[in-house]
Amino acid sequence: MRNFQVTVNGNTYVVAVEELGNGQVATPVVSAPKAVPNKAAAPAKKPAAASAPAGATKVTAPMQGKIVDVKVSNGQQVQAGDVLAILEAMKMENEVVAPAAGTVASVNVSAGQSVETGDLIVSLN
Repeated sequence: MRNFQVTVNGNTYVVAVEELGNGQVATPVVSAPKAVPNKAAAPAKKPAAASAPAGATKVTAPMQGKIVDVKVSNGQQVQAGDVLAILEAMKMENEVVAPAAGTVASVNVSAGQSVETGDLIVSLN
């Protein structure tokens, strides 16, 4: 038996290969690409986070998803529990509701927009 060190997908293994009686080594023929340094692609820059006016109540995305509908507009009066937007996540529609009564200071999303957890959806005064 002869030992060889083999690297596959960045993992190094030590393998034992049996020698044949005539002095030849029984090795499988494997065609593998040359090792290329792993250059991770730079992540796309996320647009600057929208900010709410000072003292405003921030309503953020509870999960990653896509905004299906925006139910409010700037200057609109809302009560606690009113639906502000509909967020689709994992093929389910989730209502994003107002945590308190107030006036919509800014709407920071539009229908069809993808959002990440914590992205600002609406701010209330």
